[in-house]
Amino acid sequence: MISHLPKWVEIGAFFLALIAGFVNAIGLLSFEHQSVSHLSGTATLLGTGFLNPSFQNLFHLLGVLLSFIFGASLAGFLLHDSKLKLGRHYDTALFFEAMFLLASLWFLVSGSFYGHFFASAACGLQNALATTYSGAVIRTTHVTGIFTDLGIMLGAIARGEMLDKRKAKLFLFIITGFISGGTIGSFLFTKLQFMALLFPAISCLIMAAVYRVYVKIHS
Repeated sequence: MISHLPKWVEIGAFFLALIAGFVNAIGLLSFEHQSVSHLSGTATLLGTGFLNPSFQNLFHLLGVLLSFIFGASLAGFLLHDSKLKLGRHYDTALFFEAMFLLASLWFLVSGSFYGHFFASAACGLQNALATTYSGAVIRTTHVTGIFTDLGIMLGAIARGEMLDKRKAKLFLFIITGFISGGTIGSFLFTKLQFMALLFPAISCLIMAAVYRVYVKIHS
């Protein structure tokens, strides 16, 4: 049950969602208005792009898609299991995410759209960090599923079922984090441009360090 979810997951989900909202805001404001934290819009653009094919445009969109998959694959290799469990190599995955974001920063500052690929890989890796726990689907790089689940919960309440407060709390943590990240990302991008990506990169490194210390204390 979701009530068994440890406290560290809620806190981690908030900050991961904040990072994703931050990166996606920069993507929408600068990467040719390209989202990188989720793939629905990118896949749609790829499909419509075949009507008026441009090699560079198709290469760019396909690269974003494949980079996201690569990031998720790396998480699958590092973590070995989709279920959350204290002690797994989440710190290593967060370190790689930080490196992807720093690589994205370097390419984008250099004027290369290859930076979009690294940003997408970072989001794919993060999205695969926490997939399922006790029947709860946890996604931190987009909120479509979260809002859908909230709607289902409201419908269940209208039918007379009890509110799962712990599940609702987790979803609100993720939504609040994602929106807050978008706000902070938009603000810092207006001040720092692509250098604003230092914020999520450093945040990932801090989270990795905090997680490693937490594991040592509780192991």
